[in-house]
Amino acid sequence: MAGLRVIMSGVREKLEAVLNVALRVPSIMVLEMLYRWDVSSFFQQIQARNNNNLLFQYKYLALNLHYVGYIISLVLLTLPRQHLVQLYLYVLTALLLYAGHQISRDFVRSEMEFGHDGPVYEEPLSLNRFTTALIGQLVVCTLCSFVMKTKQIWLFSAHLLPLLARFCMVPVEMLVIINRFAMIFTGLEVLYFLASNLLVPYKLAKLAYKELVQVVEVYGLLALGMSLWNQLVVPVLFMVFWLVLFALQIYSYFSTRDHPTSRERLLFLFLTSIAECCSTPYSLLGLMFTISFITLGVLTLCKFYLQGYGAFMNDNLMHRGMTEGITLLILAVQTGLIELQVVHRAFLLSIILFIVVASILQSMLEIADPIVLALGASRNKSLWKHFRAVSLCLFLLVFPAYMAYMISQFFQMDFWLLIIISSSVLTSLQVLGTLFIYILFMVEEFSKEPMENLDDVIYYVNGTYRLLEFLVALCVVAYGVAETILGEWTWMGSSIIFVHSYFNVWLRAQLGWKSFLLRRDAANKINSLPTATKEQLEEHNDICSICYQDMHSAVITPCSHFFHSACLKKWLYVQETCPFCHQQLKSQGQQVGTTTVQALGEQLPHNETRATQELVGQEDGPAGNDSVLAIHSEDGLVGQKEEGQKALNTDCSSHGDPGTGEHRREQNGSHAGKIEFSHPAELCEDEDQQLSVIQ
Repeated sequence: MAGLRVIMSGVREKLEAVLNVALRVPSIMVLEMLYRWDVSSFFQQIQARNNNNLLFQYKYLALNLHYVGYIISLVLLTLPRQHLVQLYLYVLTALLLYAGHQISRDFVRSEMEFGHDGPVYEEPLSLNRFTTALIGQLVVCTLCSFVMKTKQIWLFSAHLLPLLARFCMVPVEMLVIINRFAMIFTGLEVLYFLASNLLVPYKLAKLAYKELVQVVEVYGLLALGMSLWNQLVVPVLFMVFWLVLFALQIYSYFSTRDHPTSRERLLFLFLTSIAECCSTPYSLLGLMFTISFITLGVLTLCKFYLQGYGAFMNDNLMHRGMTEGITLLILAVQTGLIELQVVHRAFLLSIILFIVVASILQSMLEIADPIVLALGASRNKSLWKHFRAVSLCLFLLVFPAYMAYMISQFFQMDFWLLIIISSSVLTSLQVLGTLFIYILFMVEEFSKEPMENLDDVIYYVNGTYRLLEFLVALCVVAYGVAETILGEWTWMGSSIIFVHSYFNVWLRAQLGWKSFLLRRDAANKINSLPTATKEQLEEHNDICSICYQDMHSAVITPCSHFFHSACLKKWLYVQETCPFCHQQLKSQGQQVGTTTVQALGEQLPHNETRATQELVGQEDGPAGNDSVLAIHSEDGLVGQKEEGQKALNTDCSSHGDPGTGEHRREQNGSHAGKIEFSHPAELCEDEDQQLSVIQ
């Protein structure tokens, strides 16, 4: 029983959501019709046809009614759902009463034509007409009573009077008078109802104003806008409105055509119908949201094709279709789409749709690229997953190139077509790079030894694509600037070029330069670290803590941790600390300097001269040192003290007897940023100083 209640509650919520959208669509349709209706030209046409100046006097009345229609439509659009449902029920009741009036009028007219004054049951045809009209009137009365939620069915039974009079054998001539009386009685009922509810709109407006003021005071205007957006379900509402408009346009075309349409004619019909359905701001918004939902559906299918049901666990906000919809809206506003004729609008709309398709293909590649690379690197043996990923990449490789070829063949090159072609070509090039890296991953998987320079190859492949992308964006900006200067200059065009220059040129250049500097710094840090010898690797006898693979070669960090050089380089792209103990790793140039000597001189004044001599001669220092003591800069010591003097710091007792020479000499000579002393225990006489020893 509880499960049934849950199901019924869900069905009710779905029904309410459908009604919330369906009942608001007529308001937008009225706004669309009012926007298309030019009152001045309408009255001028009437005056030219009839030469009647009396109709021209009602022009200002029609203009006022035009604005009143706008206001009423907007009010109906923003009404709460329960009040909107009640209003539609009232309208439905009025339509039912009108249907009852039509049934009575048709019955009276048929009786007048037949002219039978005798009893109804004596004539089969008369009895049939009477029975049909009676059943129709009873259905109308019952529906009106059900819709208005009242048991007083007699309030809606005025149209039964002509039938009752005919059953009582009232002369046929009197049926017309009785039918008019029934109409007048029903009209008086409607007027009484309207008069009794005359103040309802005022009360609703007053209540809505109070609620709006409270929401604005407590939450602000932004919260009010978001609340109205969610309550009205604006994207779905405008999408349904546009689809209804498009369906009506297609129906009106085919209803006036008798002969079949060719394939080329169907394509032209499709474009012209879309162009007809974006001639106003309301229909343009509807087209924008429709494109957004279509894009969302395509990207969702792409995710599902690649990952199945697991694709919906982590949703990306950038892959919800709004980017393509907003792109269409910006291009339509910039080019003045709604102000063009239908044929020119269809041609321009085809170019804009090509741009949207190129954006959808780029979004599909953004979805497929990490999945394909993850399959190549994760050693996944599912052939079906690899087939789906590679097949989608092949589609994204061929289709953009084919689209760019077709556009260059059938259209004359301009700024927007250059954007389409460049975006399509770059998409194909990026897919080539993705497939190349995927093949490298698969080759490494089936090979016995890992590829040492794989990371550099991947970087060069991605860098080549990014460089081409940057150069293409730069060429597009240069072409757009030249076209703006030599052609027609507009604020919208200039703003588009500025945005394109900032996001696609300047930010990409900054990102590429930062990536290059990051790799250079990481390479310098790796080169400054000592390489582990065979004996050290055997003594260490451990795996790399980054990739968890055996180490046949490794570098040693200042904190005495062993890593693969390639693995540590990848880590240093992210942060400049040791992956194991998170101690700062500095390059050779950062560690050597006079600041180090000054800091050490302040801490160890009695060894200043000796420390300076060791720093100057650290590359060819004396070979007879008994031990090596690595002293880090003042920042390193302070950082170590803040971390609680962890495992890498040692006290005086860790150095052993200074006279016995228990400290081993460093095998690889002196290190950068370190100062060597013959007797490190001399520096440990101060109990406040704790120094790092690298053995």
